[in-house]
Formats: sequence, structure tokens, C-alpha cells
Amino acid sequence: CRGFRSGLLNTTDYSNICQCDCLDDVKQQLACTDYGDFLSNEHPPIATTTIAEKSTDKLVQEFNWVRSQSTAPLTKFLDYIRYSYMIDNVILVITGTMHDRDPHELLEKCHPLGLFDSLASLCAATKTSELFQLVLVDTPLAPYFSEAVTDADLDELNIEIIRNTLYKAYLEDFYKFCTAMGGATAEVMGDILKFEADRRAINITINSFGTDLTKDDRAKLLPSFGFLYPEGLTRLEQAEDFQGVRDACECYGPYRNIFADVGYSSEKSLEDAFFEFEVAQNRLAFEQQFHYGVFYAFVKLKEQEIRNIVWIAECIQQDQKSRINQYIPIF
Repeated sequence: CRGFRSGLLNTTDYSNICQCDCLDDVKQQLACTDYGDFLSNEHPPIATTTIAEKSTDKLVQEFNWVRSQSTAPLTKFLDYIRYSYMIDNVILVITGTMHDRDPHELLEKCHPLGLFDSLASLCAATKTSELFQLVLVDTPLAPYFSEAVTDADLDELNIEIIRNTLYKAYLEDFYKFCTAMGGATAEVMGDILKFEADRRAINITINSFGTDLTKDDRAKLLPSFGFLYPEGLTRLEQAEDFQGVRDACECYGPYRNIFADVGYSSEKSLEDAFFEFEVAQNRLAFEQQFHYGVFYAFVKLKEQEIRNIVWIAECIQQDQKSRINQYIPIF
């Protein structure tokens, strides 16, 4: 995995890509990097969606190769990484089905790391209990989904509750697994997962404003660990607007800086600030030896790299060169 890390784009690579005038030039520049000829079979004009798809396919190939060479408990750790994509795919298919989208189109949009055999069968479910009993009971998500099973119909609010309930159970289970491993893995992954739990807690709180979700129901969706846990989560539970969220996080150094950056920069969103902090955390994972956190960090850094490439490609295609440097550098 540390070998894959050396294949991530560096400052010089990004500088060369940013100087391209068209997507064919981007293709040629990427061919000089670790991406190689991954776009060799694509004929011009190349779309940004194609670049994103092929880049993701390369990441999936590398991940699957690492997993095929792994043994326990690393294999289980790598499976935990996949579970988050499985949850996203489940929610994508359910939401698309509710809006009468074509099942084949939905499956094409699913992330390759989160595919499983019975995913297509989700299109037939109309209640959360049916999702569990007919489809998900035989998948690794079953222990997480059991907490979200009700007889409620699938509407947009219930789907969001399902998403956040699944992620809460998943993150708590992953954190427990990493803590039990001890050593550097527990230290590195502990900090990474604590931030992920806090990010979800903050986003859930902000997204609940103006909805029918009560404070008590919202509190049940927040992960029960993290840097904010427990005092910061108690403050978040009482927040009624964005300023309330900012005040709840004010006592925690990293988040104080994140909200300060968002406040002073109209071009930077809270999501972008979180991505920057996530990249910094994942970079640190490579500073220690003999732990599994580098596998998680590589996947997340590679995803950010793909977002960077797509952003640069979009700016070139739409002739928005003035915004082309608004990507998040990695190394």
C-alpha cells in the first residue's frame, strides 16, 4: 500500500495538468503518471464523467488486488472499508426507485466497491422491513440495518433516517474493531474515525434544520464517539441554526479553525473545509509504521485525487481557468 502511495499525483503533476487546454491534453498528462494508459481505449472527445469512471475503476482494481493478497485480520479491515460504499449504494437504489428511475441506470451509478449480489432486488421493496427481510438479511449490513427496521413506508425523510442510522451503527462497529486491534492501528484509525463521526454529527444537525425531524430523533442518529463526544454532541443536540452548530464546536480546536475558514472565505464551503482536514489526517497515517490505517488512508486520498482531477477537467472544459486551482493538494 505504501507503494501505491508513491503513485499519488504530486505538485508537479497537478501543475502540468492545470496547464492543459483540453481534455485530450489532460489524458496525455495523466499517461505520464501512475495512471498510465487507463484512457487509451477512449476516443475523443473525452467526457469528465469518463475520466471519473475510469479513475475509480483503477482504484477498485488496486483495492481488490490488495484484498486478494491479504489475510485476517487485514481482510476484515478491508471489508469494513467496503461497507460504507455498500450503504451508499443501498440508499442510492432505494431513492432512485422511489422516484421511478430505471433500475439498470441506478446500478450503473453505484460505486463498484459497494456492489453485492442482491442489490438489484432492492427495487422491489416498499417498506423498511421488506428491505431487511427480503434483501439485506444475508449481507454484511444486516447487523447495522436491524436497528433501522420499522414498518414505515419509504419516503425521503425515512430514507435519510435509514442512511444515518446505518452509518451510525457502521462507524461505531468499525471504531470498536480498530480499538480492539490496539497499537498504532487503534491510534491512527481512532483519530480518523472520530473525525468521521464528528463530521456526520455536524452535517446531520445542519441538514435537519427546517425539516420535520425532532431534536430527540436527531440525537438518536449521532454516533456515540468522536472528538465532540459527549459534551459537544450535547450542545449539537440543542442547536437550532448554523450559528448554534458553530458555537457547539467552538471549544474544539480543529473545528474552530474549520468554521473560521468557512466564515472568512466565501469560496470555501464547509464540505471543502472538511475534505481538507480529512486529507491532512490521512497524510499523517503514512508517518507511522506497522498499522492498517495506511490502507484506509490510501483509499480516501485516492478518492480526493479523483475529485481533484475531475474538478480540473471540468474547469478546462467549461473555460473556468480562474477557478482551476481550487482543488485540495495531497502531497
